[in-house]
Order: sequence, then C-alpha cells, then structure tokens
Amino acid sequence: MNEMINKIKNKVFSKIHTGNLVYNTCWEDPRCDRDMLDIKADSRIVMLTSAGCNALDYLLDNPISIDCVDMNPRQNALLELKSALFQHSDHQTLFDFFGNGKHQKADDIFQDLLKPNLDDYPQQYWDNNLHFFRGKGVRKSFYWYGSAGSAAFLVKKVLETSPKTKQLIHRLFECEDLAAQRDLYDQLEPRLINSFTGWVFNRHLFQSMLGVPQAQQNLAKKTYNDGMAGYLKQCFRRVFTEMSVADNYFWKVYLLGTYSEDCCPNYLRKAYFDILKNRVGRIKTHTSTLSEFLQNNPSQYTHFILLDHQDWMAAHNRPALSEEWQLILQNSAPDAKILMRSAALEVDFIPKFVYQKVKFDVPKAAATAQYDRVGTYASVLLGEVN
Repeated sequence: MNEMINKIKNKVFSKIHTGNLVYNTCWEDPRCDRDMLDIKADSRIVMLTSAGCNALDYLLDNPISIDCVDMNPRQNALLELKSALFQHSDHQTLFDFFGNGKHQKADDIFQDLLKPNLDDYPQQYWDNNLHFFRGKGVRKSFYWYGSAGSAAFLVKKVLETSPKTKQLIHRLFECEDLAAQRDLYDQLEPRLINSFTGWVFNRHLFQSMLGVPQAQQNLAKKTYNDGMAGYLKQCFRRVFTEMSVADNYFWKVYLLGTYSEDCCPNYLRKAYFDILKNRVGRIKTHTSTLSEFLQNNPSQYTHFILLDHQDWMAAHNRPALSEEWQLILQNSAPDAKILMRSAALEVDFIPKFVYQKVKFDVPKAAATAQYDRVGTYASVLLGEVN
C-alpha cells in the first residue's frame, strides 16, 4: 500500500515539475556561492538553470562562460527572457518586470523588443503566459505565478486573513534592529506556523509545487515530529532571529510579492545593469539532463553547481547518479569546484569512486550557514577535484 502511495506521490511531483514553470526565483544564496566558488576570469561554469538569477549574479565575477542546464524548458525560457531584457531594454524596464513583478506595457514591450530576439520555444511560452506580468486579476505580481509562486500566494492569502499578521510581516521587513526583529518574529511565529498552515506545509501537493520531492519530504519527517512544518519552523527561526532581514530578498519576495531597490538580487541593481548587459551573452541555456549536456558538450569545466537535484536521483535512479558523477569528473579541469546542496544532514549517497578524485571542504561549506539568507538546506557540500 505504501509503495503504491509513494508511486502516486512521485507521479504528482513529476507532473508538476515537467508541466509548469516551477521556480520563479532562485532559492540558493549567491553571496555564499561566490565566496565558496572563487570564480575567476578564466572560469567555465556548468550549472542548473533554476530561475537564472544566480547565473546572472555569477557573471559579476567575469567568467568566460556559463552553461545553464535544465530539463524543464520553462526555466530556460525564464532566463532567456531576463537576458533579452538586459540586451534590448533598460534598467527600469527590467526592474518593473522582475523587481515589481509587473509592467503596465508588458505586452507592447514583449512584442516590440523581446519576442523578435527570442528563440522559438521562449517566444511561444511567453506569448501564452505574459499575463504573469500584467499586474491584473487577483495575482498582481509575477512572483505569484509558477507552481512555487502559486504555493506562496496561497500561504500569503491565508496569512492576510488576519490584519495583525499582515502588519507584523510588513514591520518585520522594515526592521533595522536585530533585537526588535527578534521580538517581532516571536509575535509572528505562532501566526506563521499554526495548525492550519502546518497541515498545508505537510501536504505532498504543496511541497511538490515548491519543487520539494518526496525523498526530501521523507528526510524531514524522520528528523522532525511535525515533518516539513517542523523543519520550516526551525529554518524560519534561524533566518528571522539570527541575522538581519534588511537584505533578505529571498523571503521578502515570497511574503510581500515584490522586491525593493535596496532589497533585491544583484542582477536587479542599477549599479550592475551595464556590466551584466555587456556580459549576458556569455550565458547559454540547454534543455537536457546534466549528463546529456556533458556527453554532447565535452570540455574542461572549472565549476559545477548542482543545486539539490541529486537528492532525487539518490532516491530514484542510482545508476543515473553514478553516470552523472563519472561525466562530471571526465569533464573537470584541474582543481575544478563542485557545489551541491541537500535536504539530508548527512549526505551518504555520493558514489565511493568520487572520493578518490574529489576532496570536500566541510569547514568552508559549513561556515556559509552563518550568513545564508535562505536557510532551508540541511547541508552544503563544496568539493575540489584533485
């Protein structure tokens, strides 16, 4: 019976993950990544696309190239839309689209400036989904669309049924004093995680919308009596009581629906617009698995950024996991760096042959947890190829 239920849950996750834009913003802190990765002018990066925010952030370190790989073509279409905005518009237009999450003239800008400069698939995708940016209807921000955005919107609407809760959230992100911030969060926490929201957080459908596979949900259930609700409660407490939220754009966008000019990803900051405009052509997107990309594009890459996708592979496809590691090692330049995250406190699924060629810097990776503004991953691994 349990096996059948798990199969159904995995099918639900697969359906959501392969049929929707899942991530409308990246959920890994590039400030931590750039400190760990030491990207240089001769770096050649291979990474999973996600929402493309972090690829743009890495461009600030001036690498030669960034190859963004994703099985979901919608994620690549999102990055290509951002790239087109850099190349064919100005900073204010970019910020309206992806800072405010809407533009009054989204249709005109798309038809006149962006569509002619996009490939066939992103043209078609945004033709069908430009309403994400029109700011009309109930969901008035791009950040309330996609499966992760829809899940965030659901939580927002539940929380805003209480004016007091809404007020506390806004006050929290306006707070400039850590002690006062802690006090506000203490008042907010029982409203943020209560019996109803806890029930929602533990639903497989909800977690699938956020891109959290069954394997990661099971890890949380083993560790916390309240499952994902307990895990999130711990994450929230660390993020909101141990570090300032003044620049925590990750949680701000999902609790408020927009960024602000002083609290946003680097790619949206005016000071970096011209730099990124000149470099964005170095990013290439590829709709495939990571293994397929490496098979079709063999080279000596200096950085591999794997996010947390190996959690799923470890639970469902060990042969593919081994193949991916073999291809990574075959295509690694000397001293190449490998960065990955996991929902597991102890990552025990990396094939044994990897440790013969890769040394993992546990202290350096662990140190980033002290200033990681996301705080939802149990572990971060940083490896260097011998």
